[in-house]
Amino acid sequence: MMPALFIAHGAPLLAIEENEYTSFLAGLSQQFPKPKAVVVFSAHWLAEEQNISEVDHYSTIYDFGGFPDELYQINYPAFNDLEIVQEIKSLLSTQRIGYDADTVRGLDHGAWVVLRLLYPNAEVPVVAMSVNPYLSPQDQYRIGVALSSLRKKDILVIASGGTVHNLGAIRWEGNSVDEWALQFDEWLEKRLIEWDLTSLYQYRTLAPYAKFAVPTYGTEHFVPIFYAMGVAHEIQKATLLYRGYRYGSLSHSVWQFG
Repeated sequence: MMPALFIAHGAPLLAIEENEYTSFLAGLSQQFPKPKAVVVFSAHWLAEEQNISEVDHYSTIYDFGGFPDELYQINYPAFNDLEIVQEIKSLLSTQRIGYDADTVRGLDHGAWVVLRLLYPNAEVPVVAMSVNPYLSPQDQYRIGVALSSLRKKDILVIASGGTVHNLGAIRWEGNSVDEWALQFDEWLEKRLIEWDLTSLYQYRTLAPYAKFAVPTYGTEHFVPIFYAMGVAHEIQKATLLYRGYRYGSLSHSVWQFG
């Protein structure tokens, strides 16, 4: 079966940088067979109702500002697979999970920065999906569970976000990692490997420095991890594939589930 992945998309600059993390992501797709399609939950597509993209071909959204002009020239010409969209609708309906179909939205940078590194030729169909940071972690996990059968059909599910994402704490100078970010991620690592959902659902009160790692205005970057875990609930195995940091605390974590 295909794994489910949680991938930190970092800053938009990753799209034009060459560093250890971009090299890792560029090689990550070689660790698995080429999928029939990729379903991607992006931290930059927020909706209170679960949204599923139903466009034929995606435009490239530049949902950021103040970066080099080179970033705004990038086009990632991804296309959809509408048969898989219909299957996802059916899976959600079976579990009585409401959804809306979106026929206009393109791919935001949470999706295309990652996908462009994994599949630079845009040859794999993409089904984009939203996240809802206001749901409980249990309900976010439940949405993932509803889609778990996709893994048996060679469909790769990616949740794009970041375990530590506090823009107010970013340090542009220096290479050291903030201790609070490390402590949060180390707590998270232990609970993910143990598949300790009871603790994970209460991360905001149990994890050290949770209010810094996952500020209330930034929960949308953390919660995609619950969607990815839910997709792999039948094989409750978590593997840390990569972890690094930029700007003091911005995490570049990649987790494989299943």
